[in-house]
Amino acid sequence: MSGGCACCFCLLCNTFLCFTLAFFTFCYILTSDEPKFSITDASLTQFNFTNTDNSTLHYNLALNITIRNSNKMVGIYYRRIQVIANYRQKTFAMVNLTSAPFYQGHKNTTTLHAVFEGQQLAVFGESNISQLNSDTAASIYSIDLQLALQVRARYFSFKTAEYSSSKIDCKLQVPLSLNETSPSGFNVTMCGNVHILTDRGD
Repeated sequence: MSGGCACCFCLLCNTFLCFTLAFFTFCYILTSDEPKFSITDASLTQFNFTNTDNSTLHYNLALNITIRNSNKMVGIYYRRIQVIANYRQKTFAMVNLTSAPFYQGHKNTTTLHAVFEGQQLAVFGESNISQLNSDTAASIYSIDLQLALQVRARYFSFKTAEYSSSKIDCKLQVPLSLNETSPSGFNVTMCGNVHILTDRGD
């Protein structure tokens, strides 16, 4: 085989190998499992609404957020995690977790802690106030969390650019605790709308 033919053959082989590797990497990306988000513990020690001219919601809520990455070859860089707390479609608190940024490797479970404490001006309609009164009587509150993430993914040695994922939803039923040490009776809650690896938002 002449030198020119040998070079062409090597070039074709290298091109084929590159396309093959790119193809299998792309297939692996498409079949990667999304990380699983869950709220494994929640303690609500205050949730009082003062319905006066200056309507104010006083709250004290502590959460444990667990993230499980079950992939063998995918790591995730969590650059920023913002947790937004809503009641009856009204945002009453928002925190940026100080544990971020961090890297979550393969087959790894990470537990994060979030605390919401303070007061917020809140304007509820009559139907929402009626539901709030019902929740207060039952001592269980429907609190919706949203997780807004800024992340990067790592496939093998390839890292993606930093991007924002769609907001993750966690719909909680949180019992009111008498104090921070009393058992709350909270049930572990899985979060939905997790599209970190398969659908990158803007």
